[in-house]
Amino acid sequence: MAVTVLIIALIVASYFIGAVPFGLLVVRHIKGVDIRTVGSGNIGATNVARVAGKKIAILVFVLDFTKGFVPVFGAWLLKPLYGGTDLVPIACGLATVLGHMFPVYLKFRGGKGVATGAGMLCALVPKPLLAAFVVWVAIVAITRYVSLASISASVTLPVSLVAIEGGKAFKEDIWLTVFCIILAALVILRHRSNIKRLLARGESRVGGAGPSEEKQEQHGEES
Repeated sequence: MAVTVLIIALIVASYFIGAVPFGLLVVRHIKGVDIRTVGSGNIGATNVARVAGKKIAILVFVLDFTKGFVPVFGAWLLKPLYGGTDLVPIACGLATVLGHMFPVYLKFRGGKGVATGAGMLCALVPKPLLAAFVVWVAIVAITRYVSLASISASVTLPVSLVAIEGGKAFKEDIWLTVFCIILAALVILRHRSNIKRLLARGESRVGGAGPSEEKQEQHGEES
């Protein structure tokens, strides 16, 4: 009974940690602006960069990354208390990302989970994450589309896990493999509006090229 309570508490705590809207809190504190009312209206680092500058965006990214890392790493440390199964850290990681995407504090309207997901994956699967990060950097450098880079990186994650782990990915690490596939699907789902704009050649690029801010607001772009 005590073990069950601990597991539930870890998962619930992970969701509420993930739901902390650092983009909103940081920009409001430093700039006195509600990030939801400017730019694309999203609380993620991309919109923060557009509205408040790169330095503040980096801070928000680091905070979102950290809130993804800490719950999962904490669950790993507590493994001896609940039997050592990988399912608990995985569940905590999923809860953290869902908290960022659907934060209870903001009526379940959050970001797309890229930074938070990266932090969580750093604790769960660091090597596949590194491969996904390389792909993300390459796509941004070539196309200057952050959304395309994020989608590409999410797909790279389960592929690289299978490439690195080989047969283990479908045996001992099967739950990690399934989780990476689910996470990739979530990221793609959250980027469906970006996919439409990419296909219509209306997506904004890093560096300012692309649709005007007013057009982005009409589209409701998120990051």
